[in-house]
Parts: sequence; structure tokens; C-alpha cells
Amino acid sequence: MRTDLHLVFAGQCSEAFAFYEKTFNSKIQMSMKYSEAPGPTPVPDDFKDKVMHTSMPLGSLLLMGCDSPPGRGAPMGGFQVSVSLTDEAEVKRLYAALSEGGSVQMPLAPTFWSPLFGMCTDKFGLAWMVGMPGPQM
Repeated sequence: MRTDLHLVFAGQCSEAFAFYEKTFNSKIQMSMKYSEAPGPTPVPDDFKDKVMHTSMPLGSLLLMGCDSPPGRGAPMGGFQVSVSLTDEAEVKRLYAALSEGGSVQMPLAPTFWSPLFGMCTDKFGLAWMVGMPGPQM
């Protein structure tokens, strides 16, 4: 079984994925606007240039996303994306990039489970946990 992550945005999917592509040094594999879909799409004319589907690799999973048509979305919440790296400098770089323009729930610091761990929410409302693996418990 493979498990991937699909994010639903309120109109900022293209901007968010451009940010994730740069932040994680990844590459968007596929992206389609509602206007590019075959056949009619049930979205307002001013929404046709929003993202119907996009995807990019992020570590061992495929990060996917779309813009929810008006009246069909829900705010992000109730989960965090966890990123674990062995390179301390890369943990610090990712955390700084992800928290810039967002909010910090837990600054990067040593914990009893990790030599370096922090939690933040990025400027698009996605919650992240960034850290280094520690001793197995």
C-alpha cells in the first residue's frame, strides 16, 4: 500500500506548490487548471484558472493539491506534515522557510525524543513538524 497526501486550498494552490517546490528542492510533476480539463467543469468562470490537480514528490510520498471551488472547501487543520532529516543545517533551513510568514507553535529545540525539533504553520495554513530522528523509544 502507498499513502500520499492531498491538500485542498482556497485559491492559493499554485502559489503554495511553487513555494513547496522551491523550499523542498522538488519538481512539480503535473499541474492542470480547471480550464484545461476535458469537458465542462462546474466552477465559476473567474475560477477556471485555479488548480484542479497538481503533484510533486516530497520525500517518500507524493504531495498533491487542488483549489476547492467556492462553497465546497473546508479550512485546513487537524493534521501536521512531519519531515525528518538527519542534516541539522537542512532542518534549520526548512524550518526557517516554512515558518516565514506563518506562525511558530514550537521553536526548534532539543527534546527528549529528538536532538532538534519544531512545529510551525506555513503562510498557506499547512502545519508542519520538522526535526531530526532521535533515540528509539
